[in-house]
Amino acid sequence: MKHQTVGYIRVSSVDQNSERQLEGMTLDKVFTDKASGKDTNRPELQAALTYLRQGDTLVVHSLDRLARNIEDMLRIVRELNAKGVSIKFMKESLAFDAATNDPRSTLMFTILTAFAEFERSLIRERQREGIAIAKAKGVYKGGTKSLTSQQVEDIKQRVAAGVPKARIAKDLKISRQTLYNYLDPVSKVAQPA
Repeated sequence: MKHQTVGYIRVSSVDQNSERQLEGMTLDKVFTDKASGKDTNRPELQAALTYLRQGDTLVVHSLDRLARNIEDMLRIVRELNAKGVSIKFMKESLAFDAATNDPRSTLMFTILTAFAEFERSLIRERQREGIAIAKAKGVYKGGTKSLTSQQVEDIKQRVAAGVPKARIAKDLKISRQTLYNYLDPVSKVAQPA
């Protein structure tokens, strides 16, 4: 049975470009999530973990693409190695082979994962502080604007009439991505205007 090289890609939002992460690599199969890395409840990650077999190698662009906390990261690597699966992180040049146990690599891996988790905590803290300041100034706008069903129907009619999507989004004071999400709520994939 041929051993496979499997790629895992994660971007945080649907409008981020995932192609650069493992660009130029020869992979037998790729799993791509468009989701936060706050936990491991990501459909494509779970599919990749189920798919991998003994002798396979999982390739990930960087540590923070796989997991954002130490416990999840160590558990995933430990479980993959126990299954006979090796894992490579390209950006950090770290590899964890199922057949070997290098204590220096494990130490570096743990330190880098701790930094990634710390960075995520700092980002959340700064975000909370920024929201609090904006609320105090009365300028906080919140998340994505919700449209009424009538507005959504109007959008569809304007698109059918040939009105440029960028203009419709500007008129409604929403992003083009939000507009695309309302036009195609199933795939939510960005399309050119």
